[in-house]
Amino acid sequence: MRGPSSLGLPALSLRERRPSTVEQMDRPDCDLDALHRTYRGFGVVNPVVAGWQLTYRRWIRPLLETARTVTVLDIGSGGGDRPRAVARQARRDGFRVNITAIDPDARAHDWATARPAVPGLAFRRAVSGDLVAAGERYDVVVSNHLLHHLEPAELDGLLADSERLAVRRAIHSDIRRSPAAYALFSAGAGLATPLFPGSFIRPDGLASIRRSYTPGELAAVLRPGWRVHTQLPWRNLAVWDAR
Repeated sequence: MRGPSSLGLPALSLRERRPSTVEQMDRPDCDLDALHRTYRGFGVVNPVVAGWQLTYRRWIRPLLETARTVTVLDIGSGGGDRPRAVARQARRDGFRVNITAIDPDARAHDWATARPAVPGLAFRRAVSGDLVAAGERYDVVVSNHLLHHLEPAELDGLLADSERLAVRRAIHSDIRRSPAAYALFSAGAGLATPLFPGSFIRPDGLASIRRSYTPGELAAVLRPGWRVHTQLPWRNLAVWDAR
């Protein structure tokens, strides 16, 4: 398969993580209109690249029940497109879920809460440690595109919090770094740029790939009891099941 250089991209080694790479939407002073356009675009891009239909079917749906409401915690929910999609899919499948979606960023919280309400979904401005301190528990804990943002101590803290919060399972889904993922996302996002004018989707998506883990790298930094599963397209899943 052709690499980045053969697609006209800058020569770039993806052999090592580049955690110092900055994503524009993480900057506190980033352009707010561009950020909002990015949140809007995620509703189109994430169903294609994040693979949550498969994650839902394999890792979440088997834990849902018809006899009771299952609780789900989504950590780092951003603009809220993912928890909205999961809430709607579970309802279509005949299950009752209560999803709590948390994010500490006021900009993300304001965007998410300004969208039309979805039954069984609530947004809160919080971090996982706040919920641990409050003694809260959830059947399932999830996140998407969060792990590569975290420093080592933050990652360990997230995993520890997830163990305390999850009654049954925690699933943290993130990008799996590879030259093919980088090249194809760059090309695809470039072609789709007219659909998301003025957004951070392409540059931040490429930065995310550079910051993300290979399966072996992720396995090396997980706490005992966690395991890595790979999933199409170019996904790492860090999974923990309560004993």
